[in-house]
Amino acid sequence: MLKILKIILSVITMGLSVFSLITENFEYIPYLMLSLGATMLVTGLIELQKNSKEFGGYFGIVASLFVFYVAIQGFFLH
Repeated sequence: MLKILKIILSVITMGLSVFSLITENFEYIPYLMLSLGATMLVTGLIELQKNSKEFGGYFGIVASLFVFYVAIQGFFLH
């Protein structure tokens, strides 16, 4: 289930980033950041489900929280 969600979120993230680069319209960057944060969160959860004691899963979750913070600031500043 999480792998399918990761693929869907990755496609949304890539679509928004390609759209922004081609049209040079950067008003959708907060939405891009939200989808990127969700993708990173799901990736971190997948790593933690593998039951690995490595740092990658925790780092992905912490990085996604930072990206969510940046996205929320982007919504309020515009």
